[in-house]
Amino acid sequence: QVQLVESGGGLVQAGGSLRLSCVASGSIFSIDAIGWFRQAPGKERERISCIDSGDRNRNYADSVKGRFTVSRDDARAIVYLRMSGLKPEDTAIYYCATRPLCDGGPAEFRDWGQGTQVTVSP
Repeated sequence: QVQLVESGGGLVQAGGSLRLSCVASGSIFSIDAIGWFRQAPGKERERISCIDSGDRNRNYADSVKGRFTVSRDDARAIVYLRMSGLKPEDTAIYYCATRPLCDGGPAEFRDWGQGTQVTVSP
């Protein structure tokens, strides 16, 4: 089992940037795909990005495409989510989770971290 810890969230003005980190410990990190999700108050958890093992595939939700970039450093067991051009509607708690492949929605992912808050002011 993999333990995941997210960090890097904070308060930023619209148009600003943040880089989130998802640090893994426990099982063999490099064999799993890692998904990034977010959940705003009163809304369902949304999958926004995923990167598979070996970095052969990265995908993004339409809402973040062109603004967010996912990457991974398997040697350090970290997955990053670089967010730029942030908008107030990006305000949410951001989570990472694992799955063998980048398919499926939130219910198919496991090993959820505790989340990191991102708040974007107008």
